[in-house]
Amino acid sequence: MDNKMDNQEEIRLRLVRPDTSTRTELPVATSGVSDDHLDPPLDLNRELVRNPGATFFARVAGDSMQDDGIADGDLLVVDKSLEAYDGCVAVCFLDGEFTLKRLRMGQGKIVLVPANKRYKPIEIGQESDFTVWGVVTYAIKKV
Repeated sequence: MDNKMDNQEEIRLRLVRPDTSTRTELPVATSGVSDDHLDPPLDLNRELVRNPGATFFARVAGDSMQDDGIADGDLLVVDKSLEAYDGCVAVCFLDGEFTLKRLRMGQGKIVLVPANKRYKPIEIGQESDFTVWGVVTYAIKKV
């Protein structure tokens, strides 16, 4: 396996800290339903962010995870406080570049696995400058 990122697309991340201090209501148009049958307003920050001080949003730029349903332009919720685990999707920092991959950990090694056959898995070598930057907890799609 290649431990260089030369076969990977560039990942650009725009990091945005969520604002959980204000409550934002999501109005929903209903027809013929009384207010007695409506759920309370939905606040996505409160719904999706468990650790506000360690959570960021990142927009996907690339197609390496498309077969796992994570596409170019999707919005990710990334929690830096969670410990990475085998099988998680994570934002990683490898040799000076960000990448989004599924982690496979076992038998004393870490492999970053893309979800697109155009890209090869990357085995992390001992000489690699590697950090799991955060674990992806949600992927939000535009329809």
